[in-house]
Amino acid sequence: MKILLWHGYLLGGTGSNVYTRAVARAWSRLGHEVVVFCQEPHPDSFDLGGATVARPEIDGPLPVFVLDRYEGMEPRYLQDLTRGEREHFVERNAAAVRGHLPADFLFVNHVLLGAPVGRAVGMPFTVKAHGSELEFSMRGNDDLVAWARESLQAAQEIVVGSEHIRDVLAEIVGWSDRVRIVPPGVDVDEFHPQARDEALAALLEEAARDAPRRSERDPDEGNAARLQEFLAQEGPTVVYVGKLSHEKGVHLLLDALSRVNGAKTVVVGFGPARAKLEGQAKHLDVLFTGALEHRHLRHLWPLADVSVTPSVFPEAFGMVAAEAAACGSPPLVARHSGLAAVAEGLEAEYPPKHRELASFAPGDADDLAAKLNAILALPRDEWQLVSAAARRAAVGRWSWEHVAALLLSRHG
Repeated sequence: MKILLWHGYLLGGTGSNVYTRAVARAWSRLGHEVVVFCQEPHPDSFDLGGATVARPEIDGPLPVFVLDRYEGMEPRYLQDLTRGEREHFVERNAAAVRGHLPADFLFVNHVLLGAPVGRAVGMPFTVKAHGSELEFSMRGNDDLVAWARESLQAAQEIVVGSEHIRDVLAEIVGWSDRVRIVPPGVDVDEFHPQARDEALAALLEEAARDAPRRSERDPDEGNAARLQEFLAQEGPTVVYVGKLSHEKGVHLLLDALSRVNGAKTVVVGFGPARAKLEGQAKHLDVLFTGALEHRHLRHLWPLADVSVTPSVFPEAFGMVAAEAAACGSPPLVARHSGLAAVAEGLEAEYPPKHRELASFAPGDADDLAAKLNAILALPRDEWQLVSAAARRAAVGRWSWEHVAALLLSRHG
């Protein structure tokens, strides 16, 4: 099958970028011919399983939902673009996709601008709603909502990652037709449990390979030595991976850590709130590493006694929590939106007496602290049972091979 996969952004980082490259790789490994359309300037840096990458010439601003830096491009909020600028972006991308027709399957990311691009290509297509476009750009914007509703009329199917995103799509866009829930996935071969000494040595080796820091998207300088010294300390390890912004709830985690004794915490990520968070953490045992890549994280998570996803804003799905689970690091997630689906998957595998340790009450630093203390106080044999159960949940529910097959299951 020839598959065209449109994604308007990069392949590195988190969220829809990870989703795109993982699905492309899984489809390629299943024997399909895959072409990925994106704005990634360094596609050779990523394993796409043999998929081809095409970079459309957009010749104008890049419409985004969260303002970030993009090499050689002008990112602007989607809602701030004129109709003409939006339509120009759509046509430039659709023209690039049409240049690779005929094809058997067209899969586009994001309700906007994926659905308009798919519609302009002129062949049947499936849309993946990720959530960021709905919450950050479309909510309350009648013009964008009307455009999305009109564009979705042409879609064969709309895929969402959780019940939460299905509900948000219905709430914001008023759309519920042809919607199917297919959860995001995890590379369970890349992310797997490792012995501590093995994981630590591999993490330090990867950190030593880091190139000089060019931007906030790169790891901090000297991470190999910093991680070696920090992780040599006694006591359990807590890990956070994600954007350093208010909506991700890192401030809540730091608040909770002030009531957790003896733990050291690694905070991974970049974002506008870093300086403020470092100030909040100055009396805590916390190491900020900057952004890390999957080659680091696959070795960091096996060192984590617990991995926290404390978001205070709705999430489409808890990708990093699922990846941590695959490594045998028990996730502790805020129980709301798409994160609740991760908690439910974990609880289905956890021993009954430990099921409450999969999640905490949203926005509640006291409950987060209590759950952290409970997990870190588990006897080693009980912690190992929880760790193994987290891994089972990831393999059984969230492997990318399973997800990729599900996405194609209704399309021949």
